[in-house]
Amino acid sequence: MLKNKKFAKYAIAFNIIGIVFMFLYSGLQNDQINIIQGFSAWENTSTQLPMTVGNFVCIVLTFIFGTCFIKFGVRKTLIPCIILSALGCVGIAAANGLAAINPALQVAAHAANDPAVEGIYWLFWVSLFVIRCTCMCLQMAGFQLAASWFVRYRGRVLGIITLGSPLFSVVGTSGMTTFIANNLGGDYRPFYYGIAVLLVVVAVLVALILRDKPEDVGLYPDGADHAPKSENEDEVKLSVGDVLKKGKSWLLICNYGAFQFIINACMGSMVVWFVHLCVTNAGTVETGALGGMFMGMGGLQGAGAMALFVGQAVKWLSVGAIVGIPMSFIFGVIDDKFGTPVASLILGITELFPIFGLMAQYNAVATTGSCNVPMLVLWGFGVACMTGGVPTLHPASVGFMFGRREYQAANRVIMAIQLIPSAVAAMMMTILINSGKGVLGYWILVAIVIFGLATTIPMFKMKDAMAEDRG
Repeated sequence: MLKNKKFAKYAIAFNIIGIVFMFLYSGLQNDQINIIQGFSAWENTSTQLPMTVGNFVCIVLTFIFGTCFIKFGVRKTLIPCIILSALGCVGIAAANGLAAINPALQVAAHAANDPAVEGIYWLFWVSLFVIRCTCMCLQMAGFQLAASWFVRYRGRVLGIITLGSPLFSVVGTSGMTTFIANNLGGDYRPFYYGIAVLLVVVAVLVALILRDKPEDVGLYPDGADHAPKSENEDEVKLSVGDVLKKGKSWLLICNYGAFQFIINACMGSMVVWFVHLCVTNAGTVETGALGGMFMGMGGLQGAGAMALFVGQAVKWLSVGAIVGIPMSFIFGVIDDKFGTPVASLILGITELFPIFGLMAQYNAVATTGSCNVPMLVLWGFGVACMTGGVPTLHPASVGFMFGRREYQAANRVIMAIQLIPSAVAAMMMTILINSGKGVLGYWILVAIVIFGLATTIPMFKMKDAMAEDRG
């Protein structure tokens, strides 16, 4: 691949920018809600609401963005979306929903319909909604570019760029949450201003460096000296109806829809889970290993209910995620060497890790006032596997079934349908946790993973659509 020097320049640039794509997408799509919920004055359901509404809107936007990729190209669609996401980040910072910074923004004031508070909340609502609706274009663009530029090395390249997702679990969710709590007094505004600047830089790099297809600059996929052999026949223009009529489309909708649901459910509610455990076991926590931190942070007042999350969870999330970061690439290697069905089956099994890791904290906190550290590490490792593995193997699976040229025609339909159940995943878990049924919620997630594994089995009877070029 790198023997062709001209191709190598574009390939290396894409891999670097692709990691940034996935880092930003992972944080802006799901993980950032943990930072907002940890330090915002608004209730968890209020902060989750614009993201949940955005999830539903994204069902339609997935199809629209995919269609725009086909008609206008990736870059022309992506750059405006990046700029809008940057503006949304500025809006969240300007909304200033910080209990630690402005006592007037306490929930009581919000409940009293204070006009100033209401106005700020709606700025936050619109800003988060815009971010949720536009950041998904980063992931879709990364997948499309990988599918267009790489065939033989499809899995490994996807495995490299998706390293950005678990990386955010370490740098964003874990590192930034701790830094904001310990060094900024709960003020997350600098974090959002920094992300806005990074997004603008990325938009400029996309415009200057990336190209939609290797053919646009006189090249072929993987730096080869000839067009893909599996594409010698005339290109088939798949319509929406064509995609929906194919059984393999519904397999992907079911298995990767289930796996994506788990990501949204676990990542969008993990702060809520630890805060709930801290509040409902306050007496045990106060006398446990984290008692000093719990009281030092104000007990059940202010940030005190964050003691479990800040004191233990994010630390061990980092440890587990760091160990699991290479799994993105390993899944890609398995895809290239042993086939997409094998990689998908292994991925499904690892999706159980974060569920059991989180569930185990229930008894641990209730009996000791502290977390089960080994299971926290398993949780972090599982987070890295699912947030890196699903973005690696979902586009690989679409390519496996539909090939390079029909990738987006199929993907825009499959992803749109997958997002329907995923849209309510985080809100479902938040509601169950707040109602004292968190453990039941995690058992529901176990059942969903089993369903995803079952619908992966038929893939073993299929042939890679680009088998002639995969080597």
